[in-house]
Amino acid sequence: MLNWRRDPDYERRMNALRIDRERIENDIVQVEKEIGRIENEILQIEKDTEQLRQENVRLKASNARARALNALIRQRCFPPVSSSIPQPPTGSVSRTS
Repeated sequence: MLNWRRDPDYERRMNALRIDRERIENDIVQVEKEIGRIENEILQIEKDTEQLRQENVRLKASNARARALNALIRQRCFPPVSSSIPQPPTGSVSRTS
């Protein structure tokens, strides 16, 4: 390489290198900001996922309680008809006294 004092393009090349370096440094800063934003978004998604899991567990338990209560109501209010217990006749019955 020529001595920088004798190289007429030295200043131009150095300026181009400086501009490239500044552009690359700026790109790095932008990428680091984007990485930080994505990491924050991932953390929020993980929090939301955990909240949804907890809500799902709560809803499953609530549904199980509702099904159990519904079964209990059906059992108490509408007991199964047993064939061994005589049922009173339904409809019009004529009595003779």
